[in-house]
Amino acid sequence: MREVVDGVFELSLGVVNVHVVVTDDGVVLVDTGLPRNVKRIDRALRGLRKSIGDVRAVLLTHHHFDHVGTVAEIRRRSGARVFAHAADAPVITGAIPRETPAKGMAKLAARLIGSPEPTKLDQLITGDETSPLPGFTALHTPGHTRGHLSYLLDRDGGVLFAGDTASGTRDGKVTLGPTQASVDPAEQGRSLRKLAGYDFEHALFGHGPAVSGRAAELLRAYAGGSDGGSDGEGEGRP
Repeated sequence: MREVVDGVFELSLGVVNVHVVVTDDGVVLVDTGLPRNVKRIDRALRGLRKSIGDVRAVLLTHHHFDHVGTVAEIRRRSGARVFAHAADAPVITGAIPRETPAKGMAKLAARLIGSPEPTKLDQLITGDETSPLPGFTALHTPGHTRGHLSYLLDRDGGVLFAGDTASGTRDGKVTLGPTQASVDPAEQGRSLRKLAGYDFEHALFGHGPAVSGRAAELLRAYAGGSDGGSDGEGEGRP
């Protein structure tokens, strides 16, 4: 597990990242990865002298199975409050049946790993630039899903958790996030350009390595040098 900035860690679970934020009140998770990964998350937390029981809140970026896979078990074991956008809530709670990905790595992973367990949500986010937790701002960034959220953390010059709206590349750049499973790639591109209007030094993504230092500049460079992905092409995995 890599520490990106003080108290903010990136845990790679193969095809997807989980992010850990240590606060004075306990641990905040941004997303929870694929199903069957609670032991790996707990083992990583124990490396910080924490455990699943120390998780106080889970901020979900969107309802896809590789981001909500272990949230039900984490909520059950820790009593953590779980936050998500109202537009994605019915899939997370099981009120609407989860669709199986139609193609690509997401389809294969879903067949091998199975579907996430539905869970109750403790708070629905409906507006933009709301504060679900002290220090965090929730930004509605639809496109990948209708209720996709990104989060800004007021720490060390600003930390963006972009979810799947954007992705990091191996050469330290920023690009549009995966679009294979996006409901509206053009809107996802507009959401990326929206994020480029904020100031932050660091950016963390659902897929691809974090960018530490001048992250907003890199996002603006990508947004200004392309159509933001309105052609539907994106990198990474859904």
